[in-house]
Amino acid sequence: MNHSLGVAIEALVAILLMLTIGYCILLNRRLKRLKADEHSLKATIAELITATEIAERAIGGLKHTVRDVNENLGSQLASATQMSEHLKRQLAEGDHVMRRLTKIAIAARPSHAVEAEAHEPAPREIGARDAAPREVAARPSNAKALAAAAQAFSERRRSGGLAA
Repeated sequence: MNHSLGVAIEALVAILLMLTIGYCILLNRRLKRLKADEHSLKATIAELITATEIAERAIGGLKHTVRDVNENLGSQLASATQMSEHLKRQLAEGDHVMRRLTKIAIAARPSHAVEAEAHEPAPREIGARDAAPREVAARPSNAKALAAAAQAFSERRRSGGLAA
């Protein structure tokens, strides 16, 4: 009986060794897969680090570009503001010159044209239908008078006399 007990224990140890060998083979396969995954994970991490460095350089370049654009836009905005002020002054001066030329043109008109215009009813009194043709007809004479007055003004200026 001792002999059969020894064989049974030996058989049990053999079965346990077979299970241990099977489990070791299974663990070996999992470790190989894990090592393969580790290599692919290292490659992925290296690519990620490279992409991060490229992105950081791009962000630095964008920040530099934004600074340049802000400086450029600031100077252009200041220049545009100065140009706007200059144009406003020129428009005011042009308006002033136009008023003076209008006064000269009115003063240069023959006196009977001024009297006739004073006796004519205003366009509001005539009505909307009659006002438009009369204004269109009056414009050429105003333009001619204005041109004549401007020419007289420039001739007086050239001759050294007082212009206005």
